[in-house]
Amino acid sequence: MSGASKDSSDSSASNDLGFGETELPEKQQAILKKAVRLEWITIGFLAVTVTLVYLVLGNSQAMKAAWIEDLLSFIPPIVFLVALRIARRRPNPKHPYGYHRSIGVGHLVAAVALVTMGSFLIIDSASGLILAEHPSIGSVELFGQVFWLGWLMMGVMALIALPPVFIGRVKMKLARELHDKVLYADADMNKADWMTAVGSIVGVGGIGLGLWWLDATAALFIAGSILWDGVKNIRAAVEDLMDTRAMTFDDAKPHPIVHKVDEYLRSLDWVADAGSRARDQGHVFHIESFVVPRSRRKVSLADLEEARAGCIALDWKVDDIVLIPVTELPRVVEESHPARV
Repeated sequence: MSGASKDSSDSSASNDLGFGETELPEKQQAILKKAVRLEWITIGFLAVTVTLVYLVLGNSQAMKAAWIEDLLSFIPPIVFLVALRIARRRPNPKHPYGYHRSIGVGHLVAAVALVTMGSFLIIDSASGLILAEHPSIGSVELFGQVFWLGWLMMGVMALIALPPVFIGRVKMKLARELHDKVLYADADMNKADWMTAVGSIVGVGGIGLGLWWLDATAALFIAGSILWDGVKNIRAAVEDLMDTRAMTFDDAKPHPIVHKVDEYLRSLDWVADAGSRARDQGHVFHIESFVVPRSRRKVSLADLEEARAGCIALDWKVDDIVLIPVTELPRVVEESHPARV
């Protein structure tokens, strides 16, 4: 690994300054601390939100779906905090690659929960629409005044709609810096929370106007949003666990660090060509770089050590890299290399 070798007595100890044996630069350390604080703030905000929505739940299917989505929103921040604690453990004989994959496992667990609950809500909401169930919303007395409960429902949803959007935007930036896909999934859900709130308001308003079907339709919209989030994240989590090509934190494109490593290796005077393959371990990458030495050039151990150190210096995410001298590049490296596509 990129850090110095550790004694067996402390091989499983936690690294509070990074992940496993990867010590983060000061900038990333500060970002990680901010992300942890923000997740705790999110959990606190959700506790208040879930309580408020439950108090005004009524018979609205849209409100029930929104409440369940708020409950599900606890999963990503909790998974992030737990997975982070596990990922900080150092490698040991049983886990020679470290515990970085805890991020991928957590990502998958959160995604499966979203798909399960989204599917349940779609069936529940669709049955209400098919059976033409007419939900009713009564009145409530508050501070000596009697008024329609629907106004209180819509007021609560309007109140809680915007904070998650701003929190999500901040988390998105932190996820990019940390290459954390669980944090990204959480941010993506937060940014879309305003749609859930608007859907609930439309559903409750529909009941008030006598358009009973608007409530079930809004509930279906919310359930579909939950299901889509789950499907999207399951696909990303499974691909990472199956060692697909390393991608950016949002899975938008291949991660540029692999190309940077290849370009650096090709710049060395003893290297004729180079190609790498990388697997995403969570926050960091495990990279295998194949180098073709120039003709009649004898490669020394010092050459390999210097090249390896140079690759590690390119980016803190280059956690574990192996250099392999070969006579020609493997086919899979040639086909996946950006310059050869």
